[in-house]
Amino acid sequence: MVEVDEQRPAPAEGFSKADVVHRFIAKFIDFLIVAALDRLIPSVGFFAGMTYLLIADGLFQGRSFGKRLIGLQTLRADNGAAVSFRESILRNIPFAAAYLFMILPFVGWIIGGGIVLIEALLTIGNLQGHRLGDEIAKTQVIDQRVSAQEFRSDRPMDA
Repeated sequence: MVEVDEQRPAPAEGFSKADVVHRFIAKFIDFLIVAALDRLIPSVGFFAGMTYLLIADGLFQGRSFGKRLIGLQTLRADNGAAVSFRESILRNIPFAAAYLFMILPFVGWIIGGGIVLIEALLTIGNLQGHRLGDEIAKTQVIDQRVSAQEFRSDRPMDA
């Protein structure tokens, strides 16, 4: 019989991938936070927004504010541990690049919007729900509610 350590999640491939709509809602919430930081903090708002965008998934055990509200979590694909700030920065490089391009009127908006669109299409089209950022950082976004239910249903009942 194999003992399961309840403190450490199983590897990411044992979890259900997060619903695409839930991921989009969570990312939209995070983008609202970035926009608020950009507009509300004079002089350094852009950098505050960029910083949040890059490290957001490293907060709260792999949950940005958006993911936390929706019930998603980002895990390392190799061992199922919550992502660190390092993986968060790696996985959010494409969005950081899009945010940088948004500084440039018109052409930058098209390029930045194109990057976000490509990331969205990759999320939809990939069987594991991986976007380019997930491939770079070797991460997986899971739905905590579904994964917790699967974990409980897989465990044998005590007699």
